[in-house]
Amino acid sequence: MKAMILAAGLGTRLKPFTDDRPKALVEVGGITLLEHTIKKLVESGFDEIVVNTHHFSPMLISFIQSRDFGTTIYISDESDRLLDTGGGIFHAAKLLDGDAPFLVHNVDILTDIDLHSIYQSHSKSCAIATLAVGKRESSRVFLFDNEMKLSGWKNKLTNKQIIPDSSRESLTEYAFAGIHVINPEIFNLTKAVGAFSIIDIYLNLCVKYIISGYDVSSNFVVDVGKPDSIPVAEEFLKGKVRS
Repeated sequence: MKAMILAAGLGTRLKPFTDDRPKALVEVGGITLLEHTIKKLVESGFDEIVVNTHHFSPMLISFIQSRDFGTTIYISDESDRLLDTGGGIFHAAKLLDGDAPFLVHNVDILTDIDLHSIYQSHSKSCAIATLAVGKRESSRVFLFDNEMKLSGWKNKLTNKQIIPDSSRESLTEYAFAGIHVINPEIFNLTKAVGAFSIIDIYLNLCVKYIISGYDVSSNFVVDVGKPDSIPVAEEFLKGKVRS
């Protein structure tokens, strides 16, 4: 099974930790975010992993090449230009393409979500993509109908809404957990190039194609995006050890 770790971001919100290193190499509990993510993916059965790089790219590439993670790691280098989530995934299309879905995992997400289960759930569905989402506080949320089909997006700070199909009703807000499973056929469904958000692609496609939500409301999810989230993540890791 293939997976991609989105690790190219500037990590601006995580300063000063990202002043001298990429976000992926910030440590939580003495272990880098990248290693936490790779370990979880390997334990879940993923044996080919793509990592995209931009911020401090040479440092991150050197780190990856100097270690044996027990799996095959490919580098998708975005040193020349940061491509955002969608552009980064599409830039790595040659490494992710094939007959089977691939999972995408943000490097700054620590969670107890069962990655194998969401992958299997997606594989049994007719969805182009399946998004791990939950009912938790977030300023930006996806909107799903009563069949958990993606129907829109909302910025709760500005009240901006995007609802591509106005016939969708009874929409419920869910926060994205930074994990999704995608069918490679998505690469043939859009002509987008350069830097763009995968969210925009999902919103464009959800009128004609199924983009499913996978409810992880009962799971723990921490976005290690700000310095004050690191102690929370460390407490979560300690809890896992105690259990």
